[in-house]
Amino acid sequence: MASKVQIALVLPDLLGTYGDFGNAVVLEKRMTWRGIPAEIVPVRFGEPVPDSCDIYVVGGGEDTAQTLAVRHLRDHPGMQRAASRGAVILGVCAGIQIFGEKFTRADDVTHPGLGLVDSSSHAGGSRAIGEVVAEPVDGLFEGLLTGFENHQGRTVIGPSARPLARVKVGTGNDGSVEGLVQGRILCTYLHGPVLPRNPQIADLLIEWATGTKPQPLDLEAVTRLRQERAKAAGV
Repeated sequence: MASKVQIALVLPDLLGTYGDFGNAVVLEKRMTWRGIPAEIVPVRFGEPVPDSCDIYVVGGGEDTAQTLAVRHLRDHPGMQRAASRGAVILGVCAGIQIFGEKFTRADDVTHPGLGLVDSSSHAGGSRAIGEVVAEPVDGLFEGLLTGFENHQGRTVIGPSARPLARVKVGTGNDGSVEGLVQGRILCTYLHGPVLPRNPQIADLLIEWATGTKPQPLDLEAVTRLRQERAKAAGV
């Protein structure tokens, strides 16, 4: 790791729906508040993707943006090289779809994914919109996972991956489970952005990247936000 933890914000100009760039900001802030030097490295469309960063953050986007993004990431495979050495990757919404083996868009055209995780995605019959609450699987993190979903994709997980959480409210991948984890790659359909609403996930990614469990941060505003959104979801 360099003198600073480098957080690659991958293609925010294509995959930046619903303020997903905020996930990179949360990671950077939660590290600097603890005295861990960190910086955000934006990687825009047309630019090569570095393979030297410690964390990669990919957000959501529409079908056309998604197809352009996977083409770009194939042409500039820095993130895939980083994944092969164990770099931490967060994929949100479009991220979960393009990281898999293949994804089928709403127009029924199937595209190859990046093959970073064991999953495939297809368009569901209806659009999933609204608050989501889910329980963690296998004690991966503490507390409920909360967020906002707005997607038509449905994702099937293969045996090499495992669900991130089990759905209590909302749809997630398929109405039963939400997101996936494979190695140090964590994917979710949840926006919000997801990390401000789920600081326990942010700290899990930081622990994976630094090799050290971060000290707790007591932020009253975050507690209030989680309580407010849980109430909005009826939990």
